[in-house]
Amino acid sequence: MANNRLDVVIFGASGFTGKYTVLEGIKLLEDLTWGVAGRDEEKLKRTLKEIGDKAGKDLSAIPILIADVKDENSLQKMAERAKIIVNCCGPYRFYGEPVVKACINAGTHHVDVSGEPQYMERMQLEYNDLAREKGVYIVSACGFDSIPADMGMIFLEKHFDGEVHSVETYLKSWSDGPVSGAGIHYGTWESAVYGIAHAKELSGIRKKLFKESLPYSKPRQITRPTIHKSDLVNAWCLPFMGSDRPVVLRSQRFLYEHEKKRPIQMQAYVQFKSLLTVLLVSFLGIVFGILAKSSFGRQLLLNYPKFFSFGFISHEGPTEESMKNTKFSITFHGQGWPKEEVLSEPTDQHTTLPSKKIVTRVTGTNPAYGATCVALLLSAKTILNEKEKLPLTGGVLPPGACFAKTNLISNLSKNGLDFEVISATETETAEN
Repeated sequence: MANNRLDVVIFGASGFTGKYTVLEGIKLLEDLTWGVAGRDEEKLKRTLKEIGDKAGKDLSAIPILIADVKDENSLQKMAERAKIIVNCCGPYRFYGEPVVKACINAGTHHVDVSGEPQYMERMQLEYNDLAREKGVYIVSACGFDSIPADMGMIFLEKHFDGEVHSVETYLKSWSDGPVSGAGIHYGTWESAVYGIAHAKELSGIRKKLFKESLPYSKPRQITRPTIHKSDLVNAWCLPFMGSDRPVVLRSQRFLYEHEKKRPIQMQAYVQFKSLLTVLLVSFLGIVFGILAKSSFGRQLLLNYPKFFSFGFISHEGPTEESMKNTKFSITFHGQGWPKEEVLSEPTDQHTTLPSKKIVTRVTGTNPAYGATCVALLLSAKTILNEKEKLPLTGGVLPPGACFAKTNLISNLSKNGLDFEVISATETETAEN
């Protein structure tokens, strides 16, 4: 890469997520050269002024690059000016691929916060070999979700001291103070609408991308009922419909194929205080799913996000007070075998039931924007600063696969995300 390149360029810096990435970048990128990019120079200038005033910093000298997803030449010029592009411009199913192509052509790394499995897995299918050939790392899901889930799995396994069979994760979100306005910005809603609308695309992509099933250890992990009361977290739970599970399973596949590590079975859930809340969320999910399947229904969802989300989604997004008061945790319940029973080959089958348990947890504040932007920027810095600890020579990878041997977890822990072991026990037979 040319020596005159900026270390980091934040693309889509004037958008909702982009602005908070710039804000976090003031601290996290202070030891690097960085710039902002987008299609509107005046908006970018206003963003730098707004964020600079908020942080008490003069950002007028930050380089501004003009780039538009509809202009391949402008994207190419942007990519050629950076060592890594931090892409905040979604929905990625519409706007992600041109940026990825430009980065690979320019030999520039790329990270984003996509939670869209169709986009992520199609990028891996179509660009993984070329990215590896060019020595470029393309890593999606570098925010919330799925950094806490995927890196949380890496953390759990490092502290298990044995062989992990399966993990169940439980996401919880709550507020420690007043909450006003929406909870999520419209952009996330838009991505979800189109993700559900085109969900059938995934089966075709996966048939080409994952030609063989993973050799999971028996017994098969228990699949809980759609609505269930979990004794593990003492809460009512639903399957988590975000991208945590598909991202984690991609990492597990990579680690099996390239490091001969036994793949871990994983199920992801979201927990609620009451059965009534679960029933309401389930009803909204059903309505959302039905409407997203038709063009007319999608227009209703996209035109009236506040109505169909009971005010949780808006174009304005959450207030700063609400974001600061919002907390989250993901609790990991893992089970497996102690180190004395570790088998030599990942395809070998155990003759005993899992007999060891571990509970770990990842916690943080402002998951959708604060923790997301911190994780995104630290992922970018990890690629720049710890290249020797990254796998292979490049590729389109999920976070766990890319960052398993790096200091990312340690750096996240220094910047607001806590990784901790809650308990570890051995019993004669672990119960599901």
